[in-house]
Amino acid sequence: MKTYDRPKIDVPKTTLERLFDWVAGLVFIAGLVYLAVVWGELPDRVPGHFNGAGEVDRWGSKWELLLLPAIAAATTAFMAFFERHPEWHNYMVSLNEENIEFQYRNSRQMLNVTKNMILLVFTFLSWQSARVALGEAESLGMLFLPLFLAATFVPLIFFIVRSVRNQ
Repeated sequence: MKTYDRPKIDVPKTTLERLFDWVAGLVFIAGLVYLAVVWGELPDRVPGHFNGAGEVDRWGSKWELLLLPAIAAATTAFMAFFERHPEWHNYMVSLNEENIEFQYRNSRQMLNVTKNMILLVFTFLSWQSARVALGEAESLGMLFLPLFLAATFVPLIFFIVRSVRNQ
């Protein structure tokens, strides 16, 4: 079935998807509030980049901290738009009348988890960068990279395997 032949089916969001959207959104807003509260206390130079060990390897202007929430918001909006159009997604399996609803839901859920994980990770990065700049922390920590990779790839693998198993 070609992309332009796919039917648009209304597959409502699950309670878990809506809950994850709300939780990630509230955490993001809390991160923005935190930045606004500490903005006046931040030094002119804040962490601009962290290496794989979670240590600061570049310092930059405190205005760079605004890039993280901006990128997170733009990415979230972009992914939320595509979340509403599972008929445009790419699928590893052939779609048919028996599996199309499941495949649409599964693909949308994968996008939902990915979208919200990005929002949470960027919020954490913004928060932790401010904390490092204020002297409240030294780095992201050694576990950041492995946890970030796990949070990225475990859900993707889960949803891909689920898609293939439910052809």
